[in-house]
Amino acid sequence: MNIFSMFFLSAFGLFNLFGLNQGLFIKQLIFLIIGFALFFVTKSIGAHFFRVNSKFFYWFFIAILIITYIVGLEVKGSRRWLNFYIFIFQGSEFFKVFFILFLAEILSVKKILSNSFLNLVKIFGYFLLPFLIIFKQPDLGNAMVYFFIFATMLTFSNFSKKYLGYLVGLIIFLSPIGWLLLKDYQKLRILSFISPHLDVQGSAYNMIQAVITIGSGMFFGRGLGLGTQSRLFFLPENTTDFAFASLIEQFGFFGGFFVLIFFTSITIYLVKKTIYFHYQGPDEDQKKFLYCMGILTYFVSQTIINLGMNMGIMPVAGITLPLISYGGSSVIALLMGFALIPQ
Repeated sequence: MNIFSMFFLSAFGLFNLFGLNQGLFIKQLIFLIIGFALFFVTKSIGAHFFRVNSKFFYWFFIAILIITYIVGLEVKGSRRWLNFYIFIFQGSEFFKVFFILFLAEILSVKKILSNSFLNLVKIFGYFLLPFLIIFKQPDLGNAMVYFFIFATMLTFSNFSKKYLGYLVGLIIFLSPIGWLLLKDYQKLRILSFISPHLDVQGSAYNMIQAVITIGSGMFFGRGLGLGTQSRLFFLPENTTDFAFASLIEQFGFFGGFFVLIFFTSITIYLVKKTIYFHYQGPDEDQKKFLYCMGILTYFVSQTIINLGMNMGIMPVAGITLPLISYGGSSVIALLMGFALIPQ
């Protein structure tokens, strides 16, 4: 794994937090130490153990999601976390890795790949169950990441493209119902992205402030801890959803450019791994190929969505930027996912 890029991205995230909130800096440093320790522990255990038990982990995290939905910590109308007092646990972040492992396993089983419509329904059900729970938390951003992972892995599996066409048609047919199921604030975010001037002080406020914050950083930035937009809280969620905008304000285009270089380096590594296992052939390598494809989709989709909403070219979706945004569950889960990439 390109551990140097992971380390430098994490360092950029820490420096960004130090300029915004020293308390969160200490917490994130602890999360990163735990994350990198689990990275090496997971590598030493090996991916085989987790693949063999992928079905258990799938149902275990389904139970966690249900418990979270019922008794989880409620923040701003969403139940996404379990409060263990010393650690706020977000099950949907950890589940991404095990969801990818589980899909890689079942999409490689020849019985599943017999291409019957019943098997398609079964596979779709494995996706739909966590998707609906996360969607109802509500957490539209993470629900969409699960959808991208599922759609990509299914497309690149050996499953019949005829049945995939049926599935795409069904999704398109049901999409108007999806709009009706969205919360009012989620609809407003999408509409504000299309026409920001409609609600400048309301639903479009975060997106507009993010763009202003990025522009205020100019080429070399205002300096560590000197960003007025983020430090004076004109920019909401400046350590999580809009951490990239805060980073640009402090370190400028120059700092942002190096962050993008490190993101590109990790992406290229994942693409090379995915291509390598694609051409190996045997069933075992098919599982490795699908896992790499899932992790690649997970990493790239979150990166693109977060950067897009920070720059005002995508709707605000509440997606963290990998290794940059504050959050223990997201960084630890991602590092564990990287550790399970086959060699």
